[in-house]
Amino acid sequence: MDKHLSTQFDADLDAIARKVLGMGGLVESQLERSMTALTDFDPHIADHVMHQEHRIDEMEIEIDADCAAMIARRSPVARDLRFAMAVSKIVTNLERAGDEAERIAKRTKHIMEQASAHAINFSELKVAGEMAAALLRDTLDAFARQDAVAAAPIIERDRALDEEFRAFVRKLISYMTEDPRTISAGLDFLFIAKAIERIGDHATNIAELVVYIVDGRDVRHQGRSDPGAQSKG
Repeated sequence: MDKHLSTQFDADLDAIARKVLGMGGLVESQLERSMTALTDFDPHIADHVMHQEHRIDEMEIEIDADCAAMIARRSPVARDLRFAMAVSKIVTNLERAGDEAERIAKRTKHIMEQASAHAINFSELKVAGEMAAALLRDTLDAFARQDAVAAAPIIERDRALDEEFRAFVRKLISYMTEDPRTISAGLDFLFIAKAIERIGDHATNIAELVVYIVDGRDVRHQGRSDPGAQSKG
């Protein structure tokens, strides 16, 4: 490949990476707004989250098309091919994380209609939301820098989010057992907790894909034990 073609190829890769980060930024914003809607019981913010979901879907389709066109035009190999393959999976995870943020907004609106909702202390849920947001933010940063070493602790940190989810579920069961009037709102909070936990899973999936791009190693289903320890940079 001559210098001109190589430069254009690099520009194509950079353009795709920027679009992925733009999509990731929108998903981050959706999660932040959905958690604000929940914390403040604000239906207008929840509505905004629900109305923005279509843009995330559009971005997934657009980036997938860009990757397919680049593969057809450039016939990438090695790390560049891994990048194109991984990006398609990354945007799928981002789209699904966006779906979960929308789910939080929808459930929040339903919770607002129930008087018993105020009887449930959901402080752990706020912490879990912050943890998921941090995982997503740090994962996107690792992707931006193509840093497998930075991706490794993200994979491990998802376990702490899972623990927060389980603790909140135990608390919800206690609420619903002691006061059946909280069952309906409790189930909505349970769905929100599960949505947050899944966002953490999607962030973890993306972190694993960063390792794959950089090192060529598939670290899925490997117990998530220090996947970046052997990073080649």
